[in-house]
Amino acid sequence: MTKRDYYEVLGVSRTAGETEIKKSYRSMALQYHPDRNPGDKAAEDRFKEASEAYEVLRDPEKRSLYDRFGHEGLRNTGFQGFSNFEEIFSSFSSIFEDFFDLGQRGRRRRRNSPARGDDLRYDLAIPFPEAAFGSTKDVDVKKEENCETCQGKGYPADSPPETCAQCRGTGQAYHSQGFFTISTQCSRCHGRGSVMKSACRSCQGKGQVLKSKKLHLKIPPGVDTGSQLRLVGEGGPGVNGGPPGDLYVVLHVEPHAFFQREGSELHCDIAVSFVQAALGAEIEIPTLENPAILAIPRGTQTGEVLRLRNHGMPSLRGGRRGDIHAHIFVRTPTNLDAEQEGLLRKFAALQGENGAASLAEKEQTPFAKVKDYIKKNLR
Repeated sequence: MTKRDYYEVLGVSRTAGETEIKKSYRSMALQYHPDRNPGDKAAEDRFKEASEAYEVLRDPEKRSLYDRFGHEGLRNTGFQGFSNFEEIFSSFSSIFEDFFDLGQRGRRRRRNSPARGDDLRYDLAIPFPEAAFGSTKDVDVKKEENCETCQGKGYPADSPPETCAQCRGTGQAYHSQGFFTISTQCSRCHGRGSVMKSACRSCQGKGQVLKSKKLHLKIPPGVDTGSQLRLVGEGGPGVNGGPPGDLYVVLHVEPHAFFQREGSELHCDIAVSFVQAALGAEIEIPTLENPAILAIPRGTQTGEVLRLRNHGMPSLRGGRRGDIHAHIFVRTPTNLDAEQEGLLRKFAALQGENGAASLAEKEQTPFAKVKDYIKKNLR
């Protein structure tokens, strides 16, 4: 049977550009695709005819021969059209993925196109003072880098890989299931689209080698456990000339022996004597730098919290530092000598002589007070 003119098949002029030809073929492929026309032999023939026409007109060399010599000019190239749908789907996978690949939106990344490298993580423990005031550190990081011998390709320069014969270089195998055409990774080339004839001896064909690299880190004041430092371009190597990924250094701050941290605020326990709590005092307490004076008001009770401003942790966002929150507890005297015990008894007696309530009365619970009232008034 005489073949129709390829330009007529696709409904385009002989001066049509690549974009117009592709657009026309996509429209026809969508209209006559076998999954949308099950059992329709005429639609299958139109689909094959359009695919054959597109295969010729998309290729500048084949199109030039066809324009000069017609169908006869293509015989010497070995092009005989497509024998089955698998060949069509393999050749034009990027087109069919747009509307037949299980509802995925957008086009997949083309085979062997550049891809950004992976982001990597490095965990680093630092002492509490370095988190408070910042520091600089040099760390050795082991990570994959592109092989210098093969430039990350995995094969020697004089032995490039050959196109996979099974998938014809697409890296995908296509299978029709009902209305959809499902693509799977080619089992021979594992999605690469090519098969390596010989591997680089330096990296054994991997394209990357494990290397140790010293990196200089600048830790800002105020970091906390979970804070991250991002080192641009220090992650995994890019693929096919793509840019490298980034390295994220995750910090783990060691606990402090005296302070407990809540953001930029520091908390600590401070013991004072019975006399200091009763009469008030000024005592020296530790800070992250030099000791500072904390004023103890007269009559301070256990459990009260006193604040020492601007002596806490710096804020990563800048501004003033946090505070130190001193949690007060009063030490009860033990191992009193005779003179000390006598003074305390005298103090207790003086409270009674001045008409002050006894200690037992001061500590009497509301329930006990009600009970005493009943005894005195309801007998």
